[in-house]
Amino acid sequence: MAERSQTAPEAELPLGSFQTTRRTLLGNDLGNDDTIGGNVSKYMVLPTGYCGQPKKGHLIFDACFESGNLGRVDQVSEFEYDLFIRPDTCNPRFRVWFNFTVENVKESQRVIFNIVNFSKTKSLYRDGMAPMVKSTSRPKWQRLPPKNVYYYRCPDHRKNYVMSFAFCFDREEDIYQFAYCYPYTYTRFQHYLDSLQKRNMDYFFREQLGQSVGQDKGRTIEGTFILLRSCGKFGRRSRMCTRLEVWQQRHLDLLTITSPDNLREGAEKKVVFITGRVHPGETPSSFVCQGIIDFLLSQHPIACALREHLVFKIAPMLNPDGVYLGNYRCSLMGFDLNRHWLDPSPWAHPTLHGVKQLIIQMYNDPKTSLEFYIDIHAHSTMMNGFMYGNIFEDEERFQRQAIFPKLLCQNAEDFSYSSTSFNRDAVKAGTGRRFLGGLLDHTSYCYTLEVSFYSYIIHGSTAAVPYTEEAYMKLGRNVARTFLDYYRLNPMVEKVTIPMPRLRKETPPYKRPLLRGPASSHPNSKGGKKSSVSHKDPSKSF
Repeated sequence: MAERSQTAPEAELPLGSFQTTRRTLLGNDLGNDDTIGGNVSKYMVLPTGYCGQPKKGHLIFDACFESGNLGRVDQVSEFEYDLFIRPDTCNPRFRVWFNFTVENVKESQRVIFNIVNFSKTKSLYRDGMAPMVKSTSRPKWQRLPPKNVYYYRCPDHRKNYVMSFAFCFDREEDIYQFAYCYPYTYTRFQHYLDSLQKRNMDYFFREQLGQSVGQDKGRTIEGTFILLRSCGKFGRRSRMCTRLEVWQQRHLDLLTITSPDNLREGAEKKVVFITGRVHPGETPSSFVCQGIIDFLLSQHPIACALREHLVFKIAPMLNPDGVYLGNYRCSLMGFDLNRHWLDPSPWAHPTLHGVKQLIIQMYNDPKTSLEFYIDIHAHSTMMNGFMYGNIFEDEERFQRQAIFPKLLCQNAEDFSYSSTSFNRDAVKAGTGRRFLGGLLDHTSYCYTLEVSFYSYIIHGSTAAVPYTEEAYMKLGRNVARTFLDYYRLNPMVEKVTIPMPRLRKETPPYKRPLLRGPASSHPNSKGGKKSSVSHKDPSKSF
């Protein structure tokens, strides 16, 4: 790598999608908060001292598009560039997601791109992960060859870890796009839901549970500016801050998938509640969630049986602002929403507040049994899919909680029960899994479903299989199918038709349990409020 003349700063407090001022206009003080003021916008990099007309090979970088992220570009040599991730809005701590385009390339032009300011040191880049790339003439995302990717501690950047990758541009007219993982934008999600609505299915319902942060009637823009300044020192970027705030108010969509009979007044309901994308940069979450939705809406006999007996409530995108802005972990205002379940603000965390209120409403309904809560995430250092669960003093309840992930391990070759863990770490107290695990009674089970950003290893093999968009969605389909095994609905399915056999690649060391027994003999923690609903008690299998 070429020698660098200056040390990269730790950028602080950018704004979402505003054009970045050229570095030469910012001065040489690399510690200045304005070093990264937003995403680069059609930023052409010219060689030092060059005064002629721009020409092919003078690369143009851009991240001013939905879910884009690239905060700064420094040319190190003729062929090498240092690239800086724009931190999450109002929160300088998180710098992982990147998504940008490069154009005005020259055929056979070779470059080295160095991503130099990751906020994490542990990374799947150590295990063979590589960035994604596509171009206008080849619109399907693919991973770069791992042999072209290097992850190392760099002395030129305060010994921070740097991910470098070599690339050769081969088509001059193409625009190339690079990303941390497969992007899944808010607009794509809205188009997907619109297409589902057009099918007019009587077992699919879409409603708007709320909106993301925006200008609300009782609060002035100036008031918003004061609150945002308390989140971070915006300094002379305050004008951008107020403009950015007005643009928000995106939909929090809630989907209900079930037979219409289950929604009639007075009907007893067994509810499975699923959420996703609370961390906006964890794009695999959306693909898994789409896999669940697609399967539940299909005419597969298992899906039909599940719709007859369960009510699925799905909020696939809890952080639409963060998704749109290209953040990795935080909302527009810099909050990690998955640490605010204990007391979400209706203004600062409106999407989280809306979901929590709905769950509490269902919890207080004597006709509703909230059986499962699953929050879908992606993991930046682990392989495979796996789950986090809670620890309870009641050993029997703890053992019953392990049944669903064990069954999922049988159905999904990429799911690892050995990587699944149960904990009650203090730092996770504000997460959905921990909060709802403490709120709901002993008949409810709360999980975080994690899936690797990179790959999975099939049982009995040592080779990593990189995830594709389809593989993520397949995991979602397998999650949905596992509910059938849990509730032992197979006889009901067989009355329609014999279901297709399912591959069971990974065999955990336990006998397949009988999962549906009589109502639990445990005293109901809510004073018998839901005695009218027959609760699950698969504990007898242990």
